[in-house]
Amino acid sequence: MNHFTQKCREIFNGCILQYHVKDHVDTVIQNPYPFKSIEYYLFLKNWVDTVQWHLEDIIRDPAIDPVEALQIKRRIDRSNQERTDLVELIDSYFLDLYKDVAIQPHATINTESPAWAIDRLSILALKIYHMQIEASRDVSEEHRMQCTSKLHILQAQDKDLSEAIDALLDDIRNGRKYMKVYKQMKMYNDPDLNPVLYSH
Repeated sequence: MNHFTQKCREIFNGCILQYHVKDHVDTVIQNPYPFKSIEYYLFLKNWVDTVQWHLEDIIRDPAIDPVEALQIKRRIDRSNQERTDLVELIDSYFLDLYKDVAIQPHATINTESPAWAIDRLSILALKIYHMQIEASRDVSEEHRMQCTSKLHILQAQDKDLSEAIDALLDDIRNGRKYMKVYKQMKMYNDPDLNPVLYSH
């Protein structure tokens, strides 16, 4: 079985480390992979997730200026749309990769596409990175113990999810499962579908 998730994890961890060199939401991305390669899109996906992670932290500051908060909220909305677009793009890679596979007569469809599972893997990489920091921060022993316990759970979740993704890709590769991708139909971003927008 090929372990696509090992590649994902290496790319995600490298991306998170690169972001935290400057640790600022306006840092310019330096994507090290060939343009439009799957590695390029995985790195970009995690970068978007990482920036949004920190925007979500900033907007929860109780002392934040309301005008700034609204600007950040709209930036998060754009980021969510970008995340969705990248997930669909990564799924397009798998659709093309396995387009010639002979689907077995009793093949089944999965509850989610490979890229949406990889989306969760990207978020898990961020959770693990930040929980590791909390587990070693110079605070109370109780805090460190609680965070260490949570870290172990996240690491187990990462292992389980990785195995599930690799098994899904193996099933698709061998025709035991097939992909069917639905484009996201987010109505609130569409000026023709959101009543608040089309009423103006």
